[in-house]
Amino acid sequence: MLEQFLHEQLEIAFNYGVPKPEIPGSITQNLNPIFELRPYQENAFASFLHYFNTDLPGKEKPLHLLFNMATGSGKTLIMAGLILYLYEKGYRNFLFFVNSTNIIEKTKDNFLNPSAAKYLFSENIDLDGKRVPITQVDNFDGVNENDINICFTTIQQLHIDMTTQKENALTYENFAGQKIVLLADEAHHINVSTKSQQGMELFESWENTVERIFKSNQANLLLEFTATHDYETPMMVEKYRNKIINRYDLINFRNDKFSKEIELVHADLDMPLRILQALILNQYKQEVSRKYKIQLKPVILFKEKTIQRSQENKDKFHKLIDQLTENQIDSVHRSDLPTVQRAFRFFDENGISTEQLIQRLKSEFREDYCLSVNSKEQREAYQIPINTLEDKDNPIRAIFAVQQLNEGWDVLNLFDIVRCYETRDSGKTTVSEAQLIGRGARYFPFVLPNHPDKFRRKFDENLDHELRVLEELHYHSIHDSRYISEIRTALIEQGMMDERLVTRELKLKDKFKKTHFYKYGVIYLNDQVPKDYQHVQSFDDLANLSVKQKNYEYTIHTGSAGETTAMEEGTTPKQQNGDGRDIPVVDIEQHILRSAIARNPFFTFASLKQYFPHLASIREFITSENYLGGLAITFKGDLLHLEANRPAKLAASEGLLSQIETEIRQQITEYEGTKHFRPKQVHDIFKDKLLKFDARNPRATIDKQFEDQDWFPFNRLYGTSEEKAFVDLLIRKIKDLAIDYDEIYLLRNEGHFAIYNFSDGQAFYPDFALFLQEKKGKVVCYQFFVEPKGKFLQAHDQWKEDFMRDITTKFKDKRLTFENTKYRLIGLPFYNEENENPFWDALSATLTTI
Repeated sequence: MLEQFLHEQLEIAFNYGVPKPEIPGSITQNLNPIFELRPYQENAFASFLHYFNTDLPGKEKPLHLLFNMATGSGKTLIMAGLILYLYEKGYRNFLFFVNSTNIIEKTKDNFLNPSAAKYLFSENIDLDGKRVPITQVDNFDGVNENDINICFTTIQQLHIDMTTQKENALTYENFAGQKIVLLADEAHHINVSTKSQQGMELFESWENTVERIFKSNQANLLLEFTATHDYETPMMVEKYRNKIINRYDLINFRNDKFSKEIELVHADLDMPLRILQALILNQYKQEVSRKYKIQLKPVILFKEKTIQRSQENKDKFHKLIDQLTENQIDSVHRSDLPTVQRAFRFFDENGISTEQLIQRLKSEFREDYCLSVNSKEQREAYQIPINTLEDKDNPIRAIFAVQQLNEGWDVLNLFDIVRCYETRDSGKTTVSEAQLIGRGARYFPFVLPNHPDKFRRKFDENLDHELRVLEELHYHSIHDSRYISEIRTALIEQGMMDERLVTRELKLKDKFKKTHFYKYGVIYLNDQVPKDYQHVQSFDDLANLSVKQKNYEYTIHTGSAGETTAMEEGTTPKQQNGDGRDIPVVDIEQHILRSAIARNPFFTFASLKQYFPHLASIREFITSENYLGGLAITFKGDLLHLEANRPAKLAASEGLLSQIETEIRQQITEYEGTKHFRPKQVHDIFKDKLLKFDARNPRATIDKQFEDQDWFPFNRLYGTSEEKAFVDLLIRKIKDLAIDYDEIYLLRNEGHFAIYNFSDGQAFYPDFALFLQEKKGKVVCYQFFVEPKGKFLQAHDQWKEDFMRDITTKFKDKRLTFENTKYRLIGLPFYNEENENPFWDALSATLTTI
């Protein structure tokens, strides 16, 4: 068995019960609150915290670790969080280096410019009870020991500085006797000697320059960050086996729905029409975003091989736009590509004529809205516009480039890449193209009422939704089967495409579409709405806080120290001045409490009003028994002069507020499900769909047994074994049901509808909706929600079964009426094949008691 990487060892340890460290307030309270930590980022921090603070076998010093994280996954945010934590641990000096000056300028903006859209820190950084500034330095001589001191340089310049004498430059002597954190971005560029396998013969290489600085102090840290680590070269594998502390590559990023989906668009068109087709698809995305009031300006990139050809292509592009005709638009309209047809169908349905489309293309892609970034000089000159493309006041729609944007370009609203050359280049060129596509695959976040997570794809199960196109990156290329195969292989290897993706059609039968039920029937569904906190008038009404049950404790350390051997008899150090003192919060000076409140964005008055709508002021929050005024803090440790110890009171108040925030966030939700169910037309909810599956997934199997079953309205069931077992049960029972029920329909729910848990608004997509229409002249229709569930999933999804039980209880004695038909809503217990008889008994009992 191959030896495990460090990140694998840590994952196993956590899975076997080693507690994951909580992310400390030094990180959570000092990062910019607009960047909410994602689960994989929390895992990266937890792995580092555990490893940094634990003596483990094989752990070497100085500490050298690598974070292998996908492009767009927030490596720089992790870096910022680690800077904050390591400052708390006594580190003050940070050396950031990378291979590109462009990345340095972008990172400076992220670290030093509070007005930048992607600034990573909170407005004020508070560590160890004091305000901490971030200072850019040229070297570490005479720096302020209270600041976070960051030196930014390229790996090339670092190597030059270390090997040549220059005033105010970094030198090896500069690092002697100081502990430094080295932060290597795009770290795959520094492993020159390891990859060359020439070892110390390349002593003056970049890699050895970094090694020499790193090893000058045992307390130093070298933290590397890269999206493209080399797992193929044997020497690289061995070097980094015990250093890769976190691996979250593109395949994880994509599978967790944090990226766009890649669509390869290839058509046998000449270059002008290929460009026009890409422009039309790009404008299609713009029109969709406008319809749904999403603030988005989609960008298109035209990629060439040489600067001269790129400039020529830009000139031809402007000529094409200026002379655009309806005949050219019609030529694209005749395409048989589904995406193109979908775009023109959208234009027709939303009243966008060909003439209007032409005028919009002319307006939105005029010359001053297009940018050439072909040379290093242009890249530096246009640094701001190309790194702020998402800003609403940035008008750029099209970019023409050769190689300058392949690395270090953070862009979320790139939706189309056009390969403007027709030669087929395998090997490194294809891999480079795949890496560029990876930069464009970053997801553009947007919020929808039923999809509160704005950072993830929302329509993987609803590919026909109009907004699905905003979750796709289209790569437009030559119509060459060998090239398409090569680029697809490269994308699969990097985790950006599925290797065995198949598409399946789910279609309603024509016979069902003619029924009265399809044309006029309804399905009752509830809504997800913001949580109503009007009843909340105290902490107790909102959450069960531990600080109400037991005072928050804060220890004031004495600073005393001593040494005792394991066998030495001695006295246990005792706390000074008694065992503790309880201080009511209202007895702490108001200016100290207000300062603590001001340092935590959760406790702004606007935020507090969201959860405590009856709160009149911050003063009431501090003094009222219903809020902080009803709490106390237990101080322990060095209690001498406690009354005058303002730093201790401030730190304790901050700790109390942090504890309250954590517990409130854990116990509250932003949404709830309404208990009022509204009728929705069946024909509006249930539509044909395209589904995508891994070909190895049993759900992808085509099962034709339902083609002749009138009670099953869809042509196929693409389901799990448990779901198919439930349908088999219904097949056996259908004749018995037909005795009492005129119409029976089992509708498969492939993301067609959701219902929302009453308590927290969590979306639930029951696998089936079963409708039974009574005979004997009664106009009564029973609507069942059905969820088959394997035993191994039942405990995890217990809330769903509880919710279904709540629905049944809520509507036990209540009928909903729609156009003279009474509806009864019933949520059934989970179906499981091993216990299908109790399930059927429960369904039958529900019917007999009605």
